[in-house]
Amino acid sequence: MNTTTKTIITALAFVAGAVFATQAVAKKKQEDKKQEQPTVQLSNGIDSLSYAAGQAMTDGLIPFIQQQQHVDTAYMEDFLQGMREAIEQSNDPRYVARQVGAQIAQMAKDRMLVGINKELEGTPDSVKANIFYEGFMAAVRKDTTLMTPKAAEEYFKARMEADSKVKAEQLAAAGKAWLAENAKKPGVVTLPSGLQYKVITEGKGAKPTAQQEVTVKYEGHLIDGTEFDSSYKRNPQTTKFRCDQVIKGWTEALTLMPVGSKWELYIPQELGYGSRAAGNIPAYSTLIFTVELVDITK
Repeated sequence: MNTTTKTIITALAFVAGAVFATQAVAKKKQEDKKQEQPTVQLSNGIDSLSYAAGQAMTDGLIPFIQQQQHVDTAYMEDFLQGMREAIEQSNDPRYVARQVGAQIAQMAKDRMLVGINKELEGTPDSVKANIFYEGFMAAVRKDTTLMTPKAAEEYFKARMEADSKVKAEQLAAAGKAWLAENAKKPGVVTLPSGLQYKVITEGKGAKPTAQQEVTVKYEGHLIDGTEFDSSYKRNPQTTKFRCDQVIKGWTEALTLMPVGSKWELYIPQELGYGSRAAGNIPAYSTLIFTVELVDITK
């Protein structure tokens, strides 16, 4: 056996020994953990009820902490350790403060920061997470080294309003350009108001007045294809309202539609919600609706 072979065998033996030693340590840790778990004696009916209640209350817990709290089930012992610490230290004000701090941190990360950056989409601005957190914590500890609360509020408000205006102008311009191209398509009619429509099915019934109540089916999209509403996905699929109690583009179109008609409407922002956001509809949005006029309320 040459020197090289001896060296390799020695090295393999060392590695094998290290692996076995590591496995032994891990096994001992698991056994220690098991020994650390408190033993429970169910001595009477109250004990059994208490234990059964605890078990029953975990129904749906694992999917919840996986999907909503993003806990990896490989770390369930850590989860249980945290739970035990919280139970044992629930009356310790310092521990309670740290726990609340952790909850607020999660809220700041998953809601506040995400919400602000969503509002800033399509603008030159964005919010950096690490600096956002520092500003947040500075305000909590009343640190005015860089900004006073009033200055911060005024600056934030002014910058967000300016970005909102930029975004609105971009949306309005995009809608105007989209309508100009849409007007060139076959079957699209453009009215003096700027409203556009295309007849899919021409009805044979009467046309409603602005003051009459109608029954319709509809679905609405933004020009990027995002669906923001659909009566077809509700039960019943129809909805009722007076023609003059909806956006201007709808009022104008409905009073031109015979009952039984199905039209596609292309509504400029000034005949829609204009500068107002409405649910999932951003301000200054051009809107696309498919509308079926089912009936006029007699």
